[in-house]
Amino acid sequence: MTGLRSLLWGRGVSALGDGLWFTIWALYLTRIAGLPPVTVGAGLAVASAVGMAAAVPLGAFADRVGARPVLVVLTLVRAAAMAGYLAVGGTWSFLAVTVPFTALATGGTAVRTALITALVTEPAERVRVLAQQRVAQHVGYAAGAGLGALVLTADARWAYTLAIAGNAVSFLVLAGATLLVPAPHPANRTPEKATRVVLKDRPYLCLTAATAVLSLCWAMLSAGLPLWLSGRTHLPLGLGGVVVVLSSVGIAVFQVPFARFARTAGQAARTAVVSGVVLAASCVLLATTSGGSGAAAVAVVGLAAVLHVVGELGYVAANWGLSVRLMREDAKGAYQGATEAATATVQMVGPGVFTLAVGGLGGPGWLVIAAVFLAAVAPVPALTRWAVRTRRPAEPAAAG
Repeated sequence: MTGLRSLLWGRGVSALGDGLWFTIWALYLTRIAGLPPVTVGAGLAVASAVGMAAAVPLGAFADRVGARPVLVVLTLVRAAAMAGYLAVGGTWSFLAVTVPFTALATGGTAVRTALITALVTEPAERVRVLAQQRVAQHVGYAAGAGLGALVLTADARWAYTLAIAGNAVSFLVLAGATLLVPAPHPANRTPEKATRVVLKDRPYLCLTAATAVLSLCWAMLSAGLPLWLSGRTHLPLGLGGVVVVLSSVGIAVFQVPFARFARTAGQAARTAVVSGVVLAASCVLLATTSGGSGAAAVAVVGLAAVLHVVGELGYVAANWGLSVRLMREDAKGAYQGATEAATATVQMVGPGVFTLAVGGLGGPGWLVIAAVFLAAVAPVPALTRWAVRTRRPAEPAAAG
C-alpha cells in the first residue's frame, strides 16, 4: 500500500533525527544550554510521568476523531518542541519544551500503531507491517547516531544548532508522510467511553503488565551492561558499544522474520515465554563473567548478547501479537495507549533497577533480574487464554 510505504519512509527519516538527538541531548542541555544535570533528570522524569498518564486518553481521542489527524498534530507539536530547545535557557523554558516533546512520544507511538492496525485488517499482516516500521526505525537510529558522533566531535554551538534544526525538520517530514496515508473511519466512541472500556478490561491489562516487564531488556543494554563492564569485570568498556551494534544489526535483519512467531494470540504467548527464558539465560551468562578478562570472558559476553537479541526480537513480536490480537477494534487507540503506558512505566524504572541490582549486588543482581524475567512470563499463557475467552464482538459504533 502506497500510504504505508510513505509512513515507513517518514518513520525512517524521523528515526534518523531521533538517533541524532539521543546522541547529543545530554551534552547539549548541560554544556550548551547550561542546565544542571539534576534539573535535566527531574524534568525528564516529569515529562515521562505525564506521557504515561496521557497515553490512554490520547489513544481514546484518536479513536473518536481518527488516528491520522491526531498523529499529524502530535508530530507537529513535537517538531515545534524540538525547535524550542534552541531557546532553552533555564528550568521553566526547559520544562516548557521537554514535557510536550517527551510526553507526546508515548501517545504518538500508540496512535501510530492504531493507525496501522486500522489500515491493515489481517492480524498477521499487522504484525509484519509493525515489524517493518521497527526495522526502518533502527536503520534511522543508526544513521542518526553516526551523525551525532560528528556533532560531538565538533562540540560547537553551531553543530548542535544544525542537529536540533535537522531533527525538527525530520518531524515535519514524518507529518507530511502521515498525511499521505489514507484516513480510516474513526470508531466514533467518545474518549471517555473508550478509556473506560480498556481500563475495565482486566485480562488485557494484566497481560500487558506482565509482558511489559520484558522491556527491561532495553535498560539491560543501556544501563546494566555498561555498569557491569566498568565495575565488575576487567573487560574493555568498548565491548558495550559492540553489543549495541550487534543488537541493532540483529533487529534490522530479523525483526520481520520474527513476526511469524506471533501470528496468533497463543503463538505470541509462547513466544513471550521463550523470550523471557532466553533473556534470563543471557543474564545468567553475564553473571559468570564477574571479575573476568580475556578472550573467554569476551566470548561469554558475546553469547549473552546473541541471546539478548533473540529475547528482544521475541518480546517485541509477542507484544505486537498480543496487543493487536486482543484489543477491541473500536477502541484501538485506547488499547495501544494502555500498552505503551505500561512499557513506558517499566522504561522509567529500568535504569534504577539495574543500578541497584547489577551495580549494587554484582553477579547475584543478574540472577535477580533473570528471576524477574521468568516470573513475568510464567503467567502469560494463562492470562492469554483468559483474555481470549473474554473477547466479545465490538459494540456498534453508535454506542459511543
